[in-house]
Amino acid sequence: MTDLPVIDISPLAHADRRTQQSVANDIGQACHDIGFMVVRGHGVPVATIARLRASVIQFFERPLDEKLAWSITKGDYRGYIPLEFFTPNAAGAADRYEGYKLHWETDPANPICRVCALYGPNKWPDSPSALRAAVLDYWQHCDRIASVLLDALAISVGIDPEIFRRAFDNPLTNMTLLHYPPQAPGQHDFGIHPHKDTDALTILAPDPVGGLYVKRKGLDQWLLADAPDDALIVNIGDLLEVWSGGYFVSTPHEVINASGHERYSFPYFAVPRFDVLVSPLCAPQPGFVHREMPVGDVSRKIWQSNWPDAAPIDERYDPATT
Repeated sequence: MTDLPVIDISPLAHADRRTQQSVANDIGQACHDIGFMVVRGHGVPVATIARLRASVIQFFERPLDEKLAWSITKGDYRGYIPLEFFTPNAAGAADRYEGYKLHWETDPANPICRVCALYGPNKWPDSPSALRAAVLDYWQHCDRIASVLLDALAISVGIDPEIFRRAFDNPLTNMTLLHYPPQAPGQHDFGIHPHKDTDALTILAPDPVGGLYVKRKGLDQWLLADAPDDALIVNIGDLLEVWSGGYFVSTPHEVINASGHERYSFPYFAVPRFDVLVSPLCAPQPGFVHREMPVGDVSRKIWQSNWPDAAPIDERYDPATT
């Protein structure tokens, strides 16, 4: 089990207003204290997660040359990411994962594609055939959960929830399908190096083998982030930290797969529309440094900085989270 706060969010959908406020306060407190929480009562069927996990495993088990046919490119950051292709946005060994990048599915005829190149259709592999439907089914649930949580977080600090709702119209929300091979005995390489997410919030169906660690607030200690099968792990990213004036904390985390088993995950990253300028909506917390985050520019810089020959960017905008 985990020491992360465990919160049942089901009352947010049907309980009386007083109970909803209480749950919202619990969510806000968790995101203030550590920036991570375990969420139960989320309404995602176990079968939905199982179908997606099975499809993700089937894709990564394909021969390398077949996966490379679906590779990302500098002009279209959608598709397959080879093992150890990306290095941390600083000195260090390459991250020990392979991935598949997906973004909010956008019809190329949508005018927004002409305004911002970050939008467009995904590349969907020809096999396994069930992958696309499994992803979109799970994605729809994550959209719903993100909306519920954003409303609750707004309520917990006195922000009008409509501000967040408008910001997530035509979002830059994205998902990464991930495979972490087991480390060899004695190796201490990172599956993904320590980083903070640059999104608003992240939703993760935890892999049973574990390996996700969260840095304790104010301490040089790392907490194993685990969750039961019927729960999701949710964490705050930089955008909500800025929106809240530092009240919600974007917490460093890392993946180390020392389990001896293959590890698979599919984090969902909630990101607002490209033209949203994120700035504090709450009184700043002590020590919070005022800053603004233009969503489109930040996303573009992260996208471009992922490439091995790219120059480092501001450490606050770490490429591991895109």
